[in-house]
This record gives sequence, structure tokens and C-alpha cells, in this order.
Amino acid sequence: MATTASHPLQRVDGAPECVMSDALAARLPDRSAAAPWQTRVQAVLWIHPAAPGAAELLPERLRGERIVPLTVGAFIRYLDTPVGAYGEVLASPVLLARTPLPASVVPFIAVDSLASIHGGRANWALPKTLAAFGWSAPPERFGRDPFTVRGEGADGAAPWSVSASVTPRRRRLPARFPLRDVQLTPDGRELDIPIAVAGRAQLAAVTVESDGPTLPSWLVAGRHRGFVLPEARMTFGAPR
Repeated sequence: MATTASHPLQRVDGAPECVMSDALAARLPDRSAAAPWQTRVQAVLWIHPAAPGAAELLPERLRGERIVPLTVGAFIRYLDTPVGAYGEVLASPVLLARTPLPASVVPFIAVDSLASIHGGRANWALPKTLAAFGWSAPPERFGRDPFTVRGEGADGAAPWSVSASVTPRRRRLPARFPLRDVQLTPDGRELDIPIAVAGRAQLAAVTVESDGPTLPSWLVAGRHRGFVLPEARMTFGAPR
């Protein structure tokens, strides 16, 4: 969704929930840590079949590609990053059916850190916006209590929210896997972003609710399959 930009990072495109207001842009730091980022995280991820029309959230240039019709969502608590600790919620409406690894495309992503907003938009063209996170559990209970994230709509748009409750299985299994994300810069360059995850995972059921201008139409409410990473390290590489 295009917006008139008074700050260059406002031109990073995303879902209507991620439009950056002039007031938020004015609060951003002048710079943030460059990629790659080495991080220590806790995360809840879930998947569900893509809703009809979900691929319309992709940038127009990518809409003709073959897709894997799965939506991926995540709540992430960053315990340690180059810009400090923060919370994040994100979702990819479909996956691009690329080889050797399918790629997410993230039009919706929100954090509670101004430095992370700057870093996400400047390093990876991720349309990060600001939100308030309700983490009701301390780190040692991550994934056992509900999560709620709320954001204010920019320029008169409706506010939005995403919440989830998680039912994890007891057993933790070693997990190590690569991920891939593709974003487009405001000038049309494609960024191919390598992500590596290593930690321990628990299979889980994740019950999700969403509200906002577009989220309910594609980030589908209900009980979905997922998993919890109660402890993991993630590397967000420099775009290729």
C-alpha cells in the first residue's frame, strides 16, 4: 500500500496495518545495526491453509509466481539482538514456490522497538511498524500463556490486534533449519534474505484471533498447527 513519504523508510511497502505515519517516522533513530544480526529468541509459529485472495497481499511484481498456499504467522520474543531486546509479530500470506527453498514474503510485521523498526526497514525492506505487546508470561513460561499485540492505525486507519493461546506438547526436540524471505525495496530491487534457526522445539496447537483493516481476511482465526521454540538462536543474514 503506497504512502506519501516524508522519511525514506516510509516508502517500504506492506499491508495497510503497517503504514508508517509521519509521527512515527519522526521518532526513528538516525541509524541502526547493519546486517547480519545474530539473535537469541523465543518464538511461537503456526501455519494454516491460505485464505482465498491471500496472494493479493504479495507485491504486484511477485503475484504471477507459483506459490505454496500456506500462511505462516509468528510471535517472537527477542532476548538479545544488536539493537536490544524486543517483541515481534509477523505473518506471510503465502510462500513463493522457489527452489531449493520456498520463500516467505512478509507484508505484516510489528515490533515494540524503534531501533528494530529502523533496522528492519533499512536492512531488509521489512515494513515494521510499532505495536504494544502483552507478554503475560516471564521467559521461563514462554508459550504457556496467551499473547496479545495491538497497533494503532496510521492516518486515521482502524487499529489492529493479533492474539494467540498456545497448547504445547511436553517433549522438546532439537531443531535446526534454514529459512528464506524475499522482500522488495522501494526502488524495486529484490532482497533474498537467508535466515538460520537452531534450538529446541515443541509441537503445539496455536489458537489465533486477529482484527484490523485486512488481517481477519487472511490471518485466519482458529486453532492451527504450530510449534514453540522456548530457546533458539536465529541469524538474519545480509540480503543477497
